[in-house]
Amino acid sequence: MSRHVAVAIIGSGFAGVAMAIALRKAGITDFVILERDGAIGGTWRDNTYPGVACDVESHLYSYSFAPNPGWSRAYAPGPEINAYLQRVAREHGVLPHVELSAEVASVVRDDARRLWQITTTAGVRYTADIVVAATGGLCNPAWPDVPGMAQFRGTSLHSAQWRADAPLDGARVAVIGTGASAIQIVPALAPRVAQLTVYQRTPPWIIPRRDRAFGSVARAAFAKVPGLRRAYRASLYWRHELRAIAFTRDRRLLKLGERMARAHLARQVADPALRATLTPSYALGCKRVLISNDYYPALCRPNVELVPGAVRAVTATGVVGGDGALRPHDAIVYATGFAVHEYVSRIQLVGRGGVTIAAAWQDGAAAYLGASVPAFPNLFLLVGPNTGLGHNSMLLMIEAQVAYVTGAIQFLRTGVARTVEVRADTVARYDAELQARLATTVWDQGGCRSWYLDPGGRNSILWPGFVHEFVRRTRRFDPSAYVLDADAPRASAPRAAIR
Repeated sequence: MSRHVAVAIIGSGFAGVAMAIALRKAGITDFVILERDGAIGGTWRDNTYPGVACDVESHLYSYSFAPNPGWSRAYAPGPEINAYLQRVAREHGVLPHVELSAEVASVVRDDARRLWQITTTAGVRYTADIVVAATGGLCNPAWPDVPGMAQFRGTSLHSAQWRADAPLDGARVAVIGTGASAIQIVPALAPRVAQLTVYQRTPPWIIPRRDRAFGSVARAAFAKVPGLRRAYRASLYWRHELRAIAFTRDRRLLKLGERMARAHLARQVADPALRATLTPSYALGCKRVLISNDYYPALCRPNVELVPGAVRAVTATGVVGGDGALRPHDAIVYATGFAVHEYVSRIQLVGRGGVTIAAAWQDGAAAYLGASVPAFPNLFLLVGPNTGLGHNSMLLMIEAQVAYVTGAIQFLRTGVARTVEVRADTVARYDAELQARLATTVWDQGGCRSWYLDPGGRNSILWPGFVHEFVRRTRRFDPSAYVLDADAPRASAPRAAIR
């Protein structure tokens, strides 16, 4: 036996929760959220490493429909963001729809009955008229391919799978990676450990973090004067939005940011040799621009060493760095990010006619508006290909996609069509446009190799423009971009309409 629902949402992070809230607001209650973990929260549930925080201001990194006047800081710490998401889900009636510890193993199209068959790793089965995959890109840790990792006899940790009881205090700890998580972990660990060794393959660009605490007066003002809160959020939005000009249109403006970053480095690192090692050789923005006030000072501590170059090997007792030297360690922290290009590839996803998502994306991931893939009718992705941002809050993109998918579901509710499947030529034209635009951006022309690019050098992660353009393009569901199938299924009895 299997349970049938009108809509199945996979994942309960910011995207999945937003989708659930939008369905409820549209009067649709016949849906389930399948969450693989024992609690909702997505990346903010999973990432509990020391120092975890958002690198977008809290008042912008929150739902537009659920403002939080009580943020404690300009940049909220991870636990506070997770608590916010939990509260919003509870207050909007999402939790009764959630099935926890329900990791999806497969989503397979039943062509005869025109529905999706979903099976969890525990063998529980569902069928759904519509599937919304809200797994996101920051869900599966990326482990580096370094020889000897399995031989290490000490403690091994990934930043996305932190263990609070790991014996790090007073230990000799290695941190491999210098990305967004590493620059938060290093300052938090440095005072606790006997020796901290940071292995840096490529130095990141780092600019100052304009962080501050919000006192009781500021929080009261945000709560009692909605106009003030909205104006503050709008100012943050446009400040971030304007950065897209430098990244995508006039890269000469990046020189201003590089001067700021170099001045920040010069103020915080007196040693010229260390400063040279920390200076990037590629354009600002080619890799993710990081913000921190305490990473550079942490590297200047007497118990911290920076080792440049790619790690060569891990042994039973330590790490062989880029300089060829073996340094002994009691613990290794892999701050190596996420497998962002996998999207839903860890789920056996099979569409119409037996087409797998791997086959559909054999030349690179592509989806119309980051949401729709040919041969996958009535299946929508949230935070899909080319919806990532290098300059603004991802929640803006999530809300835009949720509005678009909600429009598609409401269109299906009219009964004009039983299924909608994006046209292959629609996706081809759309993807060609994005790739042409991306080819002239700093992300493709900035002189670096980043996680924005897949192994073939194709950028299937980032949106190549302003957020407001994406919001405009997703404002209304466009049936003309899709093949509509209004035929009733012949292999099963008719079911009730989506409700």
